[in-house]
Amino acid sequence: MKTESVWVTETFTSIQGESTWAGLSCFFVRLSGCNLRCSYCDTTQAYPRGRKTSIASLARRFAASSAAIAEITGGEPLSQSGFAELATRMRDGGGGRPVLVETNGSRNIACIPDGVIAIMDVKCPGSGEAAAMDLGNLKRLRPHDEVKFVVADRKDFEWACRVVRKHQVVAHCHAVLFSPVEGRLSPATLAEWVLASGLPVRIQLQLHKTLKMQ
Repeated sequence: MKTESVWVTETFTSIQGESTWAGLSCFFVRLSGCNLRCSYCDTTQAYPRGRKTSIASLARRFAASSAAIAEITGGEPLSQSGFAELATRMRDGGGGRPVLVETNGSRNIACIPDGVIAIMDVKCPGSGEAAAMDLGNLKRLRPHDEVKFVVADRKDFEWACRVVRKHQVVAHCHAVLFSPVEGRLSPATLAEWVLASGLPVRIQLQLHKTLKMQ
């Protein structure tokens, strides 16, 4: 039986600020609720339950949008029973435009429909939520998916490098992204560490914050 609605914190159109899709206009659907409480979370407004919204209406809004791509974010989208239906409807009604889903890595990503692109976090120790990760997801990655490590300090960086090497993450997805925690790690310092590591990972900065956009 299909789920007809989901709990939504907000919808908006802005510039995609993260992942290899950064810089494109994007229709965002921010679903409510998150099972994690990361130390650096910048979307705490998504913790409470938002408004119940029909999946059909959200799909129609993307179909009518001029945005180049869409992203389902949160909160944690995979925690909602209607996520797969929403992602499928947005994918099918979007005229071939890419649909991304940003997930915190603690839920099984096998529920993400074919053709929908996962941007999956792997939580480092500095987040306070590393133990919540489903590392089995690293074997479930598809060639178009992306993986993100948010790095707070040197310990996080070394931990992330070990995970990337041990699980051969670069070989299993489209891109591996290392992002510094704002105010805790200098982007230039992270860049130096990445260069020294020799790993083929990308530095990711939050473009929407530079642009002072939502």
